[in-house]
Amino acid sequence: MLARLAEVIAQFPPLPSPGQGSEGFRRMMAIFGTLMGLGFVIGIAGHIFKARFLVAAGVLLVFAATGLFLVAVAQHG
Repeated sequence: MLARLAEVIAQFPPLPSPGQGSEGFRRMMAIFGTLMGLGFVIGIAGHIFKARFLVAAGVLLVFAATGLFLVAVAQHG
């Protein structure tokens, strides 16, 4: 059983090392990180100052970052 599992795992393609990938993928991941971080910071500020507009803007930025991540993974796999 374990030998068969090892054979199956050995057939998987190798995982890329961190930092590898196309320039477009790295750029999209940088934008993703920026949008995600900015969304959390704005959302937290909205909660601190009790400003619903800031909370909504933060949530929208986090959703936009998530969508960008899905597009980047779909395009660059």
